[in-house]
Amino acid sequence: MDYHKILAEINEEVSHLIGKGKVADYIPELAKVNKEKFAIYLLTLDGDSYEIGDAQEAFSIQSISKVFMLALMISKIGKRVYKRVDVEPSGDPFNSLVQLEHENGIPRNPFINSGALVITDMMLSHFDNPKEEMISFIRSLAGDDNIFYNESVAISEMRTGFKNAAMVNLMKSFGNIENDIDDVLELYCYCCSIEMS
Repeated sequence: MDYHKILAEINEEVSHLIGKGKVADYIPELAKVNKEKFAIYLLTLDGDSYEIGDAQEAFSIQSISKVFMLALMISKIGKRVYKRVDVEPSGDPFNSLVQLEHENGIPRNPFINSGALVITDMMLSHFDNPKEEMISFIRSLAGDDNIFYNESVAISEMRTGFKNAAMVNLMKSFGNIENDIDDVLELYCYCCSIEMS
């Protein structure tokens, strides 16, 4: 398969859309991102890589971190993860509080904010230094020691994460958060701020 050609065709097909989107502005630091940025990077199972656009530019991975957080916790405690977070689709926005209250503080899945916050709480319970454990895990998976937290993004997210704070407080009221609320929120924001190309 000619992946160079496929990526070039995709780039051509969407080029008229570049710059017409809206960057996430609910986190002030993310509002500064240039909306003209576009990239695709493909790594095959054979180890061949293909890229187009700004693929070498680092960006904060935000909710993509939820996949890595879950993988880290499954590698640590296995299926016990699912005693505190479900595996069902939510049908609601990623930051909704409605279902969470109705379902007694058990998030529908680990890929909505409430679910990722529970996974974050598990990280705090099972690792002496979860922040270091997370970045080491990502670096190991990527084979790249030049992956870091973006402090500015993390701090910006902590200052504006009111819905996340509401979720953690609500889940704490149901007994599904074991650690200090501020510690959970801080670690979650740092995980979202992980910056990589």
